[in-house]
Amino acid sequence: MTQQQPPQHQNHQPGDEHRMDPKPEYIRESYRGSGKLTGKVAVITGGDSGIGRAAAVHFAREGADCMITHVGSEEKDAEETIRLIEAEGQKASRIAGDIGDPAFCRKVIEGTLEEFGKLNILVNNAAEQYDWNDVTEIDDEQLERTFKTNLFSHFYLIKAAVPHLSNGDSIIATSSVNAFKGNDSLIDYSATKGAIQGLVRSLSGTLMDRGIRVNAVAPGPVWTPLIPASFDDDKVAEFGKQVPMERPGQPSEMGPAYVYLASEDSSYMTGQTIHLNGGVVLNT
Repeated sequence: MTQQQPPQHQNHQPGDEHRMDPKPEYIRESYRGSGKLTGKVAVITGGDSGIGRAAAVHFAREGADCMITHVGSEEKDAEETIRLIEAEGQKASRIAGDIGDPAFCRKVIEGTLEEFGKLNILVNNAAEQYDWNDVTEIDDEQLERTFKTNLFSHFYLIKAAVPHLSNGDSIIATSSVNAFKGNDSLIDYSATKGAIQGLVRSLSGTLMDRGIRVNAVAPGPVWTPLIPASFDDDKVAEFGKQVPMERPGQPSEMGPAYVYLASEDSSYMTGQTIHLNGGVVLNT
């Protein structure tokens, strides 16, 4: 059924979940944990809101402790995510900073090991995107910024995390439907998501002998703070209508895929991508 969001806009990335109308659904009341991640520790970038919050709360319901990263301006959303994780009976911590900075990424992993004693799951989820009418509008500084946040951070965090991962552990990337079909106004964003696909496929082979699995989730349009932070009122109101289901997805519809990829349920899966996009058929 077609859904329409009220027109709205936020003037900063990645946006505030607590200011959205309606609020995204991060987990369904009907979701029942079964201990799939008991004793595991996860790092989730952009875990304060949107898909990152959904992954964190689903992980917690399955028994995992979580370290989330966020930008400094998103403390209110981050504190709410910490509360939600702890409400599931799990330990939670947060660290604010720029994941485009390699020193900060090393600090994230070091802080996780100091606080929780180990690391089993790395979710490279945080991203930024900007709506362009013409490729000539993208200045060099913004192009570099988008790649640092969306792609370089994956390399920085993976390099820091891999020495501490072992057999059965998992690296998960948040990709996008735009990596496969492109997007005429999200040009630099789509380019980073395409590069992430190459990283996932290449790294999965490199780490296979160590039993570390590397996979991705490629969402279609999902109702997260990044949407009102990226688009004008009219585009927000029409958001999600372009897919066969004629509606945006909810973060709660993404979370179980991250659980699957983080748990031994996906022990025979690496180098692959789960497409949660409202019915868009892709030849991948």
